This record gives sequence, C-alpha cells and structure tokens, in this order.
Amino acid sequence: MTNLPEMRASDADRDRVAAILRDAAGDGRLDLDELEERLEAVYAAKTYAELEPITSDLPATGSAHAVPYVPPPGAPAGDLPSWSTGVGVLGEFHRQGEWSVPPAFTAFSFWGGGKIDLRDARFQRGEVRIRAFAIMGGIEIIAADDMTVHVKGIGIMGGFPHRASGPGAAGAPKVTVTGFAFWGGVDTKRKARKQRRLRKGGS
Repeated sequence: MTNLPEMRASDADRDRVAAILRDAAGDGRLDLDELEERLEAVYAAKTYAELEPITSDLPATGSAHAVPYVPPPGAPAGDLPSWSTGVGVLGEFHRQGEWSVPPAFTAFSFWGGGKIDLRDARFQRGEVRIRAFAIMGGIEIIAADDMTVHVKGIGIMGGFPHRASGPGAAGAPKVTVTGFAFWGGVDTKRKARKQRRLRKGGS
C-alpha cells in the first residue's frame, strides 16, 4: 500500500486485503486456520500500518485490483436499449452485449432460465441491485472480473452461491445480487471481458 501507515483504513481497504487472503487460501498458500486468524486481524485493523503485515508474505493478486476501473468502449448508457426485468417461464431470457443497466433489475425464472451478462454493459448510475428469483429454474449472472460484487441471496433446496462476492477496481460499478432459489439456482460469476480475453490469447 502507498498510503501513510497511520492513516485510518476504510471498509473497502479491509475488503481488499480479505480478498487477497481468500485467493491465497484458494491457491493453497494458507490453511483454513491461518485464513481465519488473518481475517480476524483484518477486520480488527484500524490503520494501514496494521493491515500491511497481514499480507506481506503473499502476492497481491486475484480480486484486489490495484489499477483503476476502465469502462468498456462503446456508446453511452443513454443511447442503448435498457430493461429493468427479465422473465423466463418455460423459456429463457437474455440480457447481454451492450445494454444500459438501470439501478434496479428483477429477474424471475420458473421452469426456465435467464442470463444477465454485465461485462459489456453501461451502468446508468454506477451500480445495480439485481433481485433474482429462480423456482425450478436457473439464472446466470456474469460480472466483469474488475467489478465489485456482493451476493446476498439464499437457496432453499437450491443453490445461491456467494463465491463471486468481493471488491473490484477503484471506481468500478457495484453489483448487488439478492433473492432466492427454490429447487433451482442463481449462479453469479466473474469473467474477463472479451477484449481482455483476446489480448491474453483466450477464447
């Protein structure tokens, strides 16, 4: 960190350090006991000086982005089509490509499915709260890997994984996913934008 050591740390700073720890545990660098111990220290930290030693022996990779967020190129939000709902009943809905994301979006699937891809979208207000309800169906939500994501939904005899939750790059859009899945699933993922995948030689 380049900040003054005695400066007070913010919640976002603590979240970024916690993301580094979780990535390190996923890579096998920390066992579960070490992860728990260090996470306790993170959320007890008041200053940058207290945060720095916690990850001093770990690479700062994964979800903790050091570079500012850069929006994808394209038309401004006001010039693109926009939807505030998606319904898949015995069928599917898709919201993907270049589209204008409103502050609130409601998705519902019943014996059907839906896909909400935010990677190339433009955000009207820099954030969106997605209320997703899947009953005997499935909804897939894809955020760019540099966006801030909070998943808060629940699964009732279904799946609503929270593994995509984590901080993004400075100035990135914020995506909050709530709702529930009953005999179905709501799966939120982080993926690179197509342009970045092509630069890296991916597909």
